Amino acid sequence: MFDGLVVNRGNLALLSNAKTRSISSENSDGKKGGGGRTVVSDESGTGGSCARDLGTGWKVSPWSRIGPGETYTLADIEGPGCIQSMWMTVGLKFYRDAILRIYWDGQEQPSVVVPLADFFASAWTGTKTFAQLTSEMVCMNPGRAFNCYWPMPFRKHCRITIENRNPVEEMRIFYQINYALNEVPDDAAYFHAQFRRVNPLPYKKVYTILDGVRGQGHYAGTYMAWGLNNQGWWGEGEIKFYMDGDIPAGRSVDDAVAEHGGDCYPTICGTGTEDYFCGSYNFENAGTGQYQEYCGPYAGVPHVYRPDGVYNSQTRFSMYRWHVPDPIRFESDLAVTMQALGWRSEGRYLPLQDDIASVAYWYQTLPTAPFPELGDRDALEII
Repeated sequence: MFDGLVVNRGNLALLSNAKTRSISSENSDGKKGGGGRTVVSDESGTGGSCARDLGTGWKVSPWSRIGPGETYTLADIEGPGCIQSMWMTVGLKFYRDAILRIYWDGQEQPSVVVPLADFFASAWTGTKTFAQLTSEMVCMNPGRAFNCYWPMPFRKHCRITIENRNPVEEMRIFYQINYALNEVPDDAAYFHAQFRRVNPLPYKKVYTILDGVRGQGHYAGTYMAWGLNNQGWWGEGEIKFYMDGDIPAGRSVDDAVAEHGGDCYPTICGTGTEDYFCGSYNFENAGTGQYQEYCGPYAGVPHVYRPDGVYNSQTRFSMYRWHVPDPIRFESDLAVTMQALGWRSEGRYLPLQDDIASVAYWYQTLPTAPFPELGDRDALEII
């Protein structure tokens, strides 16, 4: 059903009664006719003094400030409606110090809790090099511009916040949140995103991307920021999707899945890490024998940071897989894991102890189950 909220090439020409709105520092509540009204003030601290010769309407408030340790509300919207796209940019030092949270329909539990750079599938960008990311759902463009196009419908209310975890430095954020106001179909689910990181992964431990999901929905995507702590190829591990009773109620995926596979088996089992991200044979360029970056609409490896050559320790990978044409449907529960496997002597697998972070993206019915506690600044820091 076309409702004017989710637009694609097939229905772009159709008329709709949806009302388009946009929130930025120049129109913080998105009201009709509410943009560009900031009065010039040298004390505003948001670029206003630059417009002192021109006055109201001349780029008086292009950015917002977030003090050390403060949480700032980017959007507070009465529904029904749908977030259609978001653009943001902040300084490099805040990539994991800025925590994005999204709350639906008055829930106290956020449905999105992710460091800003990881949410936009760009954790390593800025630590050493810039990497262009061009995909259907997320883009990272020159100038370090974060963009996402995940549709996020809500029925009663949407609140989007960003926390500045830096204890001493003020963060400046430029942002634009574009949305439509209209009725939401009964079968529309709510967008969720959850961040996790383990550094290092314990020996013979399976990495958990997602666990504890309850309700009906569909899994929509995975981002992984993977840092190698070993020599050699590292991507032999399998991704596994446990759904709808594959893991008995009341048990976590960690408890239910033993080192050898345990007594709980997944409905969906992949064949290798690079296979899941729609590559093959070690992400190698057959002509050069080097790792090859790539970006597709729904899968890619946009960034490989090479400290000193192929297959060396401390190589880092950004990888994404969007399940837009192939969402993974679940009726009651979902957990997702990824093995970390390399090679050791005599043709045997080596369980790896790497630095692994991930973001799981999915849609589901409310309520949102509590997320694992987000680590502190030191636990998230990229070094």
